[in-house]
Amino acid sequence: MNILKFFTAGSVDDGKSTLIGRLLYDTNSILADQLEAIQNANRKNDDGTVDLAILTDGLRAEREQGITIDVAYKYFQTDKRKFIIADTPGHIQYTRNMVTGASTANLAIILVDARNGVVEQTIRHSYLVSLLGIKHVVVAVNKMDMVDYSETVFEAITQKYKALAEELKLQDVTYIPVSALKGDNIVYQSERMTWYNGESLLYFLEQVDTDIQEQSDKARMPVQWVIRPQTDELHDYRGYAGRVVSGTFKVNDQITVLPSGASSTISKIEFFDKELVEASAGQSVTIHLASDVDISRGDTIVNSSALPQESKLVEADLCWMDTKALDTSITYLLQHNSKVTKCKIAEVVYKVDINTLEKHAADEFKLNDIGRVVLKTADNLPFDFYNESKANGSAILIDSRTNLTVGATMFRALAD
Repeated sequence: MNILKFFTAGSVDDGKSTLIGRLLYDTNSILADQLEAIQNANRKNDDGTVDLAILTDGLRAEREQGITIDVAYKYFQTDKRKFIIADTPGHIQYTRNMVTGASTANLAIILVDARNGVVEQTIRHSYLVSLLGIKHVVVAVNKMDMVDYSETVFEAITQKYKALAEELKLQDVTYIPVSALKGDNIVYQSERMTWYNGESLLYFLEQVDTDIQEQSDKARMPVQWVIRPQTDELHDYRGYAGRVVSGTFKVNDQITVLPSGASSTISKIEFFDKELVEASAGQSVTIHLASDVDISRGDTIVNSSALPQESKLVEADLCWMDTKALDTSITYLLQHNSKVTKCKIAEVVYKVDINTLEKHAADEFKLNDIGRVVLKTADNLPFDFYNESKANGSAILIDSRTNLTVGATMFRALAD
C-alpha cells in the first residue's frame, strides 16, 4: 500500500496537534487505552469535549504548556493509503526540530488561524517548505468555527497566501477551510460550509499523487558495505551493498565508481536470495561488477552516461542546529550518504531573516539560523544539486569534538 509522509506546521496555537488528533479520532485510529486516557485527562476544551491534542503532545512540558516542542510521529491508515504524520513545533526556537520532521515529507500541511490570517510564522514555515523542496502544500485555514464559517474570511486568506506562494515558487498549493475542533472538512465534508465545493482534508490526502520519480538517467548508489565472505563455497564472491538513492540500475549497465573514476559493467543485481534485472530508487541491493574494481564504503556507484557534479567547493544552504555557534576556524565532518570527509566553512555568503525573507551579510551562525555558505571539503564529493536529487544533494555537518550533528546542508551550486 502506498505511504504518504506529511507534516504539519503553523503558528503556536493554530491547532496542529488538534488537527492530527481529529484525523486519528475520526478514522478510528486510536487504541482503546489511549482513548480512555485522554477522556480521563484534566485537559478539556472550553465546551467540555476531549482535547485531542493530547494524542500528540507526548512530553510532559508540552502537556503542561499546551504547545508542541519536539517532533511527534503518528501512524495510521485507511483503505486507500498508509500515513506517517510528523507533528512539528511552530515556535521559532524549535526551527531545527521542524526541519528534522519535514526533511523526509512528501507533503506539508500549513495551518493558518482564520482569526489572524497569514502571520510571520506562516511566512517562516512556508519558506522552510520551499527550502526543503516539498512539492505539495495544503493550506488548512483552521478555526473557521471562530469566524462563523465565513467564506469572505477564507477567500481573503487564500488571496494573501497565493502572493506568498508565488514569491517562494510553491507550485502545488491546495486551500481547505477546516475546524479541527469541530471536525469540519477534516475527515468528513462540512455541512456548515456549503459554499466550499472542494474535498475534505483526508480525501485529498488519500488521492494526492506523490509518486514523483527521480530522473531515471541519474542512477546513484552510495556503497555501504563491501561483501567478501572468503569461504570455500564463495571464494570469489565480491558484492557491493547499498541503497539506490535515485534513478535505476540495470544488468549490463556501464557504471563509474567515484571518486576513483574506475569503470565497469553490472553483471548481477541481488536482493536477498533473488536476482533482479533492475534496481530503482529506494531499493537496498547488492551489485556485482564484471571486473574487479577497488571499491570501499563511502564510494558512490553511478551510471556512466549521467555523471554527477564533483568538487571540493560547493555552495549550500545551511540550517544550524547546535546551541554552540558556527566556528569557521575549526574543521567539521561532513557526512554525505555513507561518505564522511573533513570540511571547513570557507565563507558565510548570507543569512536569511526567515520572518521577512530578507538576505543579509552575517559574521556568525547561531541555533536555528538559516543561510548560504561555501563548504570546502578534504575529498572530492560526487553530488547532485538538491533540486535535482534530495538524497544525493544533501548532507549533515558533525562536530568531530562531540560527535553531535550541528547542521543540515542542501547543495545548491558549484563555488568558485
